[in-house]
Amino acid sequence: MFREDERTRVIEASGGLARLGALAAELGGSRVMVVSDPGVAAAGHAARAAEVLRSAGLEVELHIDVAENPKSSDVAKAAVVAAAFGPDLYVAVGGGSAIDTAKGANFVEVCGGRMEDYRGHDTATAALRPLIAVPTTAGTGSEVQSFALIGDGETGAKMACGDPSAAPRAALLDPELTLSMPRRVTAMTGLDTLAHAVESAVARPRDPSTDGRSREYGCSAFALVSAGLPRVLEAPGDLDARASMMRASALAGLAIEHAMLGVAHSMANPLTRHHGVPHGLAVGLMLPHVVRFNAADDSAAGDTIRGTYAALAAAAGLDGASDAALAGALADRCARLLELSGLSTGLRQLGVTAADLPVLAAEADEQWTARFNPRGVDAAAFEGLLSAAL
Repeated sequence: MFREDERTRVIEASGGLARLGALAAELGGSRVMVVSDPGVAAAGHAARAAEVLRSAGLEVELHIDVAENPKSSDVAKAAVVAAAFGPDLYVAVGGGSAIDTAKGANFVEVCGGRMEDYRGHDTATAALRPLIAVPTTAGTGSEVQSFALIGDGETGAKMACGDPSAAPRAALLDPELTLSMPRRVTAMTGLDTLAHAVESAVARPRDPSTDGRSREYGCSAFALVSAGLPRVLEAPGDLDARASMMRASALAGLAIEHAMLGVAHSMANPLTRHHGVPHGLAVGLMLPHVVRFNAADDSAAGDTIRGTYAALAAAAGLDGASDAALAGALADRCARLLELSGLSTGLRQLGVTAADLPVLAAEADEQWTARFNPRGVDAAAFEGLLSAAL
């Protein structure tokens, strides 16, 4: 399912955290900077990771001062700790915030400057240190990606900072680590994975040489989420379902590596910034409307969009007599998964009003992911999508 030629080696193992020391040594680590966050530390995962590394004879510096939505100031603090310690390998234990902060600290500690200097792709001025990602959630896909999403220090806008050497050398997927996630976090990270799978499958590829991997990975991820998310919400102790969701997160993350995202993500950032809507909820709420919008494309590209949506739907066993019908079934399934999450299903429930839409639409139109959407959009289209989600 995971191709061997990807930059990141994916290791799936229940109880696999015990293998972290051997894996770090295999990658040449002797002084390891562990980056985590207070919630993960409170669950005991960060201390366990540090102990496994120390038991393997490695020196460890543990940094847990990571914010939920990290900004360049969070990266700077981590980089100062790293510079004083002098790591030869990073380990990130946590969700996307911890993994992205570790990537950011790697940039700044190795290359100098500020996180703002590394906006874009291929921006590192030297090869970064190896990184092992140990996710404790199943949502962001950052464990297999070469980009870190960090908030600009002045505006708070998300910056995508990427380089091939920023991709984790290994991602250790241990479903036991996700058992500590509260139901709400399980739901929101699951919706994030859902949106990654669906949007990346149809997004315009960042690299034309990626031979359809975004569609391949997206279809596999969607099938896993469609079946797995209801299960982990109903039976949170089901390790097989937890493992399926971790696999889906990584597959969707790889799909993003080969393509990009679309307008559900473009709208999510303004919703988070102005109304505090958590990212996973924002993308999950907007996704059914985006699928219907894209599938209604009557240009020459419309058939391709509907065909890919049909492939996603078919991979999950959804029914439809035509590509258009399957695309509709896909949108309905996304809406149903949002409903099953028990979270808000409309923007009005989150305090958004019709008067807010022009500002939200204008900011969505400025987001970098908008240009990868398979159907062209402008501020008016964004306003229509947001209105449909009220």
